[in-house]
Amino acid sequence: MIVCVAVVGHQNNPLYIQSFTEADDALKLHHIVHCSLDVVDERVNNPKRSGPMLNETFLGLLYPIENYKVYGYLTNTKVKFILVTTDLDVKDADVRNFFRRFHAAYVDAVSNPFHVPGKKITSKTFAERVSTIVKSFGFSSAG
Repeated sequence: MIVCVAVVGHQNNPLYIQSFTEADDALKLHHIVHCSLDVVDERVNNPKRSGPMLNETFLGLLYPIENYKVYGYLTNTKVKFILVTTDLDVKDADVRNFFRRFHAAYVDAVSNPFHVPGKKITSKTFAERVSTIVKSFGFSSAG
């Protein structure tokens, strides 16, 4: 189950963070997302040691902690997507599919002429699309 998704700007500023658990966990999940940025930077700046190809946007499993697994995705514009899940046996194909759909929703949101680049994403349509994508996570639908 996905417990948190985040969009982080190229200057590590949070553009969108949504948690899907009780309010008690929100601060903890924000901290997990913030800590994952160090791992993303390490993978991007040291590609020889960390694995993925330079042109690969899916960063894979960033790190597992306690009851969570944290996955990352880096767009061509250096915007980072972070996914925190409680599923400990998640398939990479499902995570890749999630990020592909999430990226499409993000592109639609920032393509809005009223959206100011670099500012928080406040679109209700984007939030609804994210909720739909999160609910369908783990199912094989390519929607």
